[in-house]
Amino acid sequence: MKEFVQKVRILTESLPYIKEFTGKTVVVKLGGEALKDENVFKTITEDIALMKYIGIKPVIVHGGGVEITQTLKDMNIQTEFVDGLRKTDKKTAQVVEMVLGASVNKKIVHAIQNCGVEALGLSGCDTNLFEVQKIFPNGKDLGFIGEVTKVNEKILNVLIENSYIPIIAPVSKDKDGNIYNINADYAAVATACALKAQKLVFLTDIEGVMRDKFDPASVISTLKVSEIQKYIDEKIIEGGMIPKVQSCKFAIENGVESVHILDGRLEHSLLLEIFTHDGIGTMVEK
Repeated sequence: MKEFVQKVRILTESLPYIKEFTGKTVVVKLGGEALKDENVFKTITEDIALMKYIGIKPVIVHGGGVEITQTLKDMNIQTEFVDGLRKTDKKTAQVVEMVLGASVNKKIVHAIQNCGVEALGLSGCDTNLFEVQKIFPNGKDLGFIGEVTKVNEKILNVLIENSYIPIIAPVSKDKDGNIYNINADYAAVATACALKAQKLVFLTDIEGVMRDKFDPASVISTLKVSEIQKYIDEKIIEGGMIPKVQSCKFAIENGVESVHILDGRLEHSLLLEIFTHDGIGTMVEK
């Protein structure tokens, strides 16, 4: 009986959050271990479906770097990374579009539909969802690497208003038809800003922003935008976490209410963060 009472307490704890977020848009960036581990992937898609059932409007932007690398290997196409970014020639860009826009995207769509809610997969190429331009990271030409310059949020709003969950692959094309690989984090930020989302959630392979990167218990639960530069200067935030928190800062300064960096390796991490008092990971807010 105590077990059932505890379950009821958990449900009642979530009620204020359900009330607060019903009708609000939440953009989720899905990738890494959350895609790779089938058990975790199942719980994440269940979380997304539950969010939809209780009136939240989820929008998913996904990566798929592991899947791209494996496919390139299977096709005997060499992969080269520079400063953590994949060099992308025309052939690689075509593989990226195939893997992200087809296999990974449809895997997510099917999993969510199996939970009883409607989802529709699309890429940045579809309906000109993402306008894109070539970028030169650190002044280097890495081929067809692009950034989103504009989001056609109208098509997303049409899908949301008709009870579909948009599942977005971060690839797009320029006016000449060239396919561009887009960083999924940045695509998620652009999407969240265009939709003025209540929340943007990054599912990552770390516990959150930590004071000590070797101590998972040192996660900073709430991070103010005004504190970000101080933590960077103190080298608490460093390496690959710097562009991620800078993306969080950009999102909040451009209309997103809060951004969450969660451990996507943890089952039901979305529900634990959004619907419990303590939450998990790091929430970045104004």
